[in-house]
Amino acid sequence: MQNTALKRNIWPLQDAKARFSELVNEAISHGPQLVTRRGRDAVVVIAADEYRAKTPNSPFDFFRGKPYLDDLKLQRDRQPARKVEL
Repeated sequence: MQNTALKRNIWPLQDAKARFSELVNEAISHGPQLVTRRGRDAVVVIAADEYRAKTPNSPFDFFRGKPYLDDLKLQRDRQPARKVEL
C-alpha cells in the first residue's frame, strides 16, 4: 500500500524518518523527494548521481554554458601587489 505523500514525492518528516530506506529508494528511482517539517518545505532528498550532475566541480564548470557571460571580457591587473608591513 502506497502512502499518498509518496505518490506526490512529498514526505512529512515523521514518515521520512520512519521509512528512510524507502525515501532513499524513491529518490534514486523516481527523482527528488521533498521532506516537510510542520507543514513547511524543509529539505529535498536526491540521488547522488543527480546531485553530482547538477553540482559544479569547479568555478569554471559553474560558469560554463552561461550564455550571458559569452561576451564578458575579463582582464587581470598585472600591477604588482601593494607592499604590506607585518
